[in-house]
Amino acid sequence: MNRLVVLRSGPVSARVDLVSLVTGSIAWVLTFAVAAVSLTLGDYEIPLADVLNTLAGNGSLIMTDVVVNSRLPRVLVGMGVGAAFAISGAIFQRLARNPLVSPDLIGINAGAALAAVVMITVLGSGAGWIPVGALLGSLSTATIIYLLAYRRGVAGYRLVLVGIGITAMAGAATSYLLTLADIYTAKSASLWLAGSLSGRTWAHAALMGGTLLVVVPLAVGLSRQLRLLELGDDLARTLAGRVELARGLLILAGVALAALATAAAGPIGFVALVAPQITRRLLAERVIGLLTSGAIGALLVVVSDLVARQIFAPTTLPVGIVTAFLGAPYLLILMARANRVGRGG
Repeated sequence: MNRLVVLRSGPVSARVDLVSLVTGSIAWVLTFAVAAVSLTLGDYEIPLADVLNTLAGNGSLIMTDVVVNSRLPRVLVGMGVGAAFAISGAIFQRLARNPLVSPDLIGINAGAALAAVVMITVLGSGAGWIPVGALLGSLSTATIIYLLAYRRGVAGYRLVLVGIGITAMAGAATSYLLTLADIYTAKSASLWLAGSLSGRTWAHAALMGGTLLVVVPLAVGLSRQLRLLELGDDLARTLAGRVELARGLLILAGVALAALATAAAGPIGFVALVAPQITRRLLAERVIGLLTSGAIGALLVVVSDLVARQIFAPTTLPVGIVTAFLGAPYLLILMARANRVGRGG
């Protein structure tokens, strides 16, 4: 029987990989198409042909300043942030074997947000230190969550319950700090907490590009161990051995992606929750491809940012408001579905 399963797993896996590759490619094509449209829109509308000409290095000084120095970093940061949140969410959902687990729901983003608000309101740090604070906050929060949820392994429901408690406490502390800050500092922090791509620069784009180049190959390299961990700790130890090391590296990768994405654009909600689930529906019921999730996440953020810029133009909404508006109903659907089939994770 086992031999039959092994013999059949090859074609099934190859088929899933092919579907994943095609799905991810289509998602990236759509992402770049939406990004190209986004570059044409704004206070100064530019035809697409002129945008492409400017990107090729043939634009005027004004066109270069608008397209290359202002709009392009925003679009690239949106793509990078979306991919990072989505891959992070896919890692945590597969580790916990629970579709409700994501960095923004189990406290990791809340920890990053609290640390960033401390940097802004208490320490008065400049923008360059906010990513450092967000990363430290996420790592600290993830460590606390892991220690509290661990009991001969990390069960999905314990991770969710502990994460919800940590999120509540971090949110309360963040709100308290905002009440102590002066109105201008509080406004600046509140805008960051909403999740915004406004004013993103090439420094933010470089931060996200470097994060993806370093962390994503690590996560993809650990995909085999991630598949084994989905089978349960006992079986994973039998097949692979060093379960806790693999889990620790995967958690570190997920935390780093979520923390640095939060540092670059604020805690943009629900992307990490929704993108892996969309990927799961497109590929197969029990498959969440990391790279495909990243493509779907990038598409979600650039589309949401385009909507945020245009729906009440010339007023621009923070992109986090749009993703929350789209993601909250999806969370309710997931919770209702979990209750209907009698499993909470």
